[in-house]
This record gives sequence, C-alpha cells and structure tokens, in this order.
Amino acid sequence: MSYPYGVQSKDRFMSNRDIIVIGGSSGATAPLKTILGALPPDLPAAVFIVLHIPARSIGILSTVTAAAAHLPVHAAVDGMPIKRGNIYLAVPDHHLILADGHIKLGRGPRENMARPAIDPLFRSAAAAYGSRVIGVILSGLLNDGASGLEAVKRCGGIAIVQDPADAVADEMPRSALQAADVDLSAPSLRIGDVLYDLVREPAGPGVPIPSDIRLEVDIAAGERVDSEIIGQFADPVALTCPNCSGVLSKVRNGKPLRFRCQVGHAVTADLVAKEQENAVDEALRIALRIIEERAELVSRMAEDGRRSGRKTVAEMYDERALEYRQYADTLRKAVLKSMAPLASRMDEGGQDNGG
Repeated sequence: MSYPYGVQSKDRFMSNRDIIVIGGSSGATAPLKTILGALPPDLPAAVFIVLHIPARSIGILSTVTAAAAHLPVHAAVDGMPIKRGNIYLAVPDHHLILADGHIKLGRGPRENMARPAIDPLFRSAAAAYGSRVIGVILSGLLNDGASGLEAVKRCGGIAIVQDPADAVADEMPRSALQAADVDLSAPSLRIGDVLYDLVREPAGPGVPIPSDIRLEVDIAAGERVDSEIIGQFADPVALTCPNCSGVLSKVRNGKPLRFRCQVGHAVTADLVAKEQENAVDEALRIALRIIEERAELVSRMAEDGRRSGRKTVAEMYDERALEYRQYADTLRKAVLKSMAPLASRMDEGGQDNGG
C-alpha cells in the first residue's frame, strides 16, 4: 500500500532517497520516456517532472502516462498529497513546488521566461526534503535547471545529468555540469537503472537549508517580493529585466551567473545576453528601414529637382541618397552578422525556443 508522506511507515520511508525531480526542455521527451520506462512498479519514491515545452499542445500528460504505464501519473494539483510510486507532472502557468508532504502550485514570477520552471521545483524539493532528493537534468537549450540542481547539492541531495553527448540539445546538461558538483553524468538508457538503485539507498545526513534557497522558493510560490527581499541575496547591477525592464540584481554566488528584478523575475546571464542580442537585431532592422526610406525619399526629391530644372538641388539630393544607401549597406551587413549566433544555435538545437 502507498502512504502519503508523513503518514504511517514514516521512519522507514523518510530514510530513503525518495524524492526524484526531473527537468528538461528541447529534446527531453525521448530520454524522459526511456527513464520512466525503466522504473519499477514498486518504486519507493515519488517522481516530479517539469518540461519547458508547451504541455497542452503536445499532450505531454498522455505521453508520460504511456511511458510509465506501470506507475500512476498525475497532473499536479494544489494541495495534492505526495505518495511514493506516483509521478507528478507540472501544469501550465504554475510553478510546481514541493512542501512537507504535499504539492503547492505557485503563480510567482517566471524564471528564464518560463512558468512552470525547473529551478523552483528543484529548490523547493531541496528545501523540503534535503538529502532525500535526487535531481535529474535532461536535454535542453540555455541553462535552465542548473541553479536548481546546484541547490539540490547544497542541501545534501544527489545530482544526475544526462550525458551532453547523448542529448539532442546539450546546453542544459553542460551548464548543469559546470554549475553543480554532479554525482553522475550518463546516457538516458542508464539513468533509469541508476535511479532504481539510488532510491533504495539511505539518504545522507541532513544539512542546514540556506536562507536564500527558502526565499527563492517563497518567491516562486507567489509570496510578497520587493527590493528589500531581493536585497537579502542579490545586489543591484546596471542591467534591466527582459521581462519588465526593471532593475536587475545579481544573485550572490549564483551558479550559473543569474539575476532577479525587484518584482521577482529570475533570469540567467545567458538569457539576458540572448534577449539583448534580439533587441540589438531589432534596433538595427528598424534603423535600416528608416535609412532606406530616407534614401528613397531624397532620390525622389532629386528626380523632382531635375524635372523642375534645379540641377544643383538635384545633385545635392543625389549625393545624400548615395550616402544613405552606403549607410544602409553597412547596417545590412551588421544585421546579417548579428544573426549568425542565432543561426548557429538553431542548427545545433533544432529550434531556438529559449530553453
């Protein structure tokens, strides 16, 4: 029989590594199916999943249910009790947060433009269950999940990362390996078997939960957030939030380098750089359009001058049109150059969806 956490069999259940949190993005569906298919029907742990993909549009719940046919799969519901041998899937527009024995759905600020986001799940699991947590990062773009996996390690948990060579999009696995002291990096075919062994091992000793992790969990849950709260774990910098254009603060000792704005939006340096690149590209295109229109206008003014017999005026406008077209050519080359990194990411990851 399965018991809710904290009900009956408590001492025996709490001694194992019984909380598995899994995060992925682009290219994560296939390895996730492989991992879930390898889990036993008597799994003495609960599994929680956040995928940064449009869950409604691709029927991810049915996909996960089919992959783990021998384990119950649930769309997360606020207040739902946590039971071993069950799989819980994040739902759209809500952070999946773990509390003591139950699930919370948070409407806190987006992290790296995502809600649900991987990092709040991992941090909340680390804060609530410490050394009982096993965190798994799968394929994806950018560096979502790296901060959360580092929080799992800081609280005594186990960190597992899909081998970047095995991932369709290797940015998330590589970032996780750089940010956290990872216990194992392996192909998805091995991860299910590793989890089978780990959940039967005793959890390590408990460690104090850092206050910054608890604060960020509260923010994801939708608790009050302002500059004073952000100031407890981050310092203002001369950058603006890509979500709301508010002032960003650099998270102290954050791995990877990341920021929070005064209303709580969380972004990594990689995402800020990507959004700035997009903004520069857009600004260049607007400038190009304006200059090309200016060149067209003065060309017509030169033609009008010739028709009216004003040769000197026509020559002046011809010179200006040539000058504007030279500016336009320079800007066009700049636009093409700015698009080169984006094209490279799309070639490597298949799409550029921000994680």
